[in-house]
Amino acid sequence: MAGRGGVVNNTATGVTTWDGVVPPECQPNPSILRLSANLTWVEAREPLHADIDYNKTNGIGPGMPFANAVLGKDPKFGVVGLVPCAIGGTNISQWQKGEFLYEQLVKRARVAVKSGVYRAMLWFQGESDTVNKQDADLYRGRLERFFQDFRSDLQTPMLPIFQVALASGSGPFIEEVREAQLKLNTRIPKVECVDAKGLPLEPDRLHLTTPAQVKLGQMLAASFLHSLCNNASHPTSRSSSLIISNDYGGG
Repeated sequence: MAGRGGVVNNTATGVTTWDGVVPPECQPNPSILRLSANLTWVEAREPLHADIDYNKTNGIGPGMPFANAVLGKDPKFGVVGLVPCAIGGTNISQWQKGEFLYEQLVKRARVAVKSGVYRAMLWFQGESDTVNKQDADLYRGRLERFFQDFRSDLQTPMLPIFQVALASGSGPFIEEVREAQLKLNTRIPKVECVDAKGLPLEPDRLHLTTPAQVKLGQMLAASFLHSLCNNASHPTSRSSSLIISNDYGGG
């Protein structure tokens, strides 16, 4: 979710850099804000997670194309407040209640809601859980518990969650984790799955390319907007909608 689109690794030096290419679908928009690391609202721009996942090189992710696609389809939607929280290369066990990443996530979400209304959480994680069979076997239960705890702590029991089924993984148990992701919506209401399988990967065969990140953001937007059509009316143009974007767990 933090986005590694356009991030390249110099095999000679081992240094990763972002190519700086920002597609039209990822351009800034005055109606798209982000909650910065110091908990202030600023105009959102790529890389969306630069001050959040600061120990890694960030590039293009699905957040900005998601927000631009939502506003492109529904110009009256209002201000979109993105709440980036992603830390790459993490296991789902690190996002359990009581763990540092979970508590930081809840803290940022609680600050954000003072300025608007929760509309959804975007969740893209799991590559690191494909390395160990035990992690893969326990993934569904841990993910289910995480979603339930998060909704409970935000006092939003029906918060829509749009999770991404993996396109790749760090280990051999990709299909086990994907199966858990694809079937979770049958166990928890208001959880939709967007499948990234088949989207183009960077040369590392792990992270999505920039065009793939754009496509994924648009897929998430389509799923999100479809859910709005099937539920209660959404905010007027005077409201702010908070989209909490979570971890992309690929290396």
